[in-house]
Amino acid sequence: MNLETTRFGTVEIADDRVITFPTGLLGFSSYTSFVLLQPDEQGVFFWLQSTEAPDLAFVVTDPSLWVPDFQANIRKDQMEELGLAQFEDAQVLVIVNKREDLLTANLQGPLVVNVEGRTGMQLVLAEKRWNTRHELLRVGDAAAKAVSA
Repeated sequence: MNLETTRFGTVEIADDRVITFPTGLLGFSSYTSFVLLQPDEQGVFFWLQSTEAPDLAFVVTDPSLWVPDFQANIRKDQMEELGLAQFEDAQVLVIVNKREDLLTANLQGPLVVNVEGRTGMQLVLAEKRWNTRHELLRVGDAAAKAVSA
């Protein structure tokens, strides 16, 4: 399928790469069909692009790259809803936001995707140790280090 996006233009996507979020994402419940786009092979950030709205996309990342002890606790009924026999069959992602020069991750609302079934849901974790603005890095840090080297 050809997918129109505002960030990448027209992108060709295999139909089996579409991820369905039956209840949508928080604040975007009417959008249920997305694909993951990887801007570069070495990158740790991806775009979760809506197939229904060219201008709707979220930067996401694997939280375990940033917070090794992060756990997305999922209830048995949620696993059943996603068709997961075991949690290891899931991919966990978190939405990344940029505020000024700071990148933060929403660890309180992780996305859990059944890799085989291509269905996902956004969880809302009750644990207070995870928050919606977990600091990942300052955007200028890498650039500043490269200039001073």
